[in-house]
Amino acid sequence: MSIITLSPTPTPRLPRISSHAPCRSQSFPMTTLLRPKPQPLLFHLFRRQLSVSAAAAVRQDTTAWTSAPLLTVSPAADLLFHVTVDVSDSPDLAASYTKAGQYLQLKVPVSEKPSFLAIASPPSLAAAKGVFEFLVKSVAGSTAELLCGLQKGDVVELTPAMGKGFEIDQISPPQDYQTVLIFATGSGISPIRSLIESGFGADKRSDVRLYYGTRNLKRMAYQDRFKEWELSGVEIVPVLSQPDQTWTGEQGYVQAAFARAKKIFSPQSTGAVLCGQKPMAEEVTSLLVADGVSAEKILKNF
Repeated sequence: MSIITLSPTPTPRLPRISSHAPCRSQSFPMTTLLRPKPQPLLFHLFRRQLSVSAAAAVRQDTTAWTSAPLLTVSPAADLLFHVTVDVSDSPDLAASYTKAGQYLQLKVPVSEKPSFLAIASPPSLAAAKGVFEFLVKSVAGSTAELLCGLQKGDVVELTPAMGKGFEIDQISPPQDYQTVLIFATGSGISPIRSLIESGFGADKRSDVRLYYGTRNLKRMAYQDRFKEWELSGVEIVPVLSQPDQTWTGEQGYVQAAFARAKKIFSPQSTGAVLCGQKPMAEEVTSLLVADGVSAEKILKNF
């Protein structure tokens, strides 16, 4: 958005009357001299923008924050950390999380800037044990980096869960959507874990594939959960963009791996779930729509 700098409108000057001017010099009615000069349109637009910004600031100030202690902060993969927050003393906060794919804002004591984090654990874990689990990427200079440097017992602040989550009802019941294609890159696997462990009916579908892309195996989180996910009916397809020489699996990007495999038997009974980098989401969406999959059946959590 361009910022327009407006110079203040100068105050009208009274004409200077010389002491040598003839007595018939021009007169200026006071109503004319005191009438304010009309402000330009850009001035009014600028004032309107300021009013909108002020209103937004007021809305932001009304955000409800709840303090909660950390239970664990531990490595999950290169640059990724498991973070668990105890919300058992805040039942309303725990109850706000109802659907896989939702996220919240989190602040740490040394920074007022919040970080948006997708919740990695399923809603049932919040209901049963009063905890939220996250997969956090430590980015230099960010609130996430500060969070990953904290320890058990340190207190953070959370908002209630927000966002629509994954609209699984759009690809239900399972017998009508036998193929579900899941795509995730990097830390985008976080809400996908919540989806899989929420029991969306993978065991009732004949073809559920997860294309999970990272740079290499050291950057790939949740490898210890892959076997459990496969037992629940999810085929795991790891895709590495920069593997070492020992890697024999899929290489490149997840959209390319999917394009090579395809195997969409019936577009009308196919759904998809996407979470990760925007270019990936756009390219996968284009591939699926070109194959006849309805755009309404391609789910995102934002």
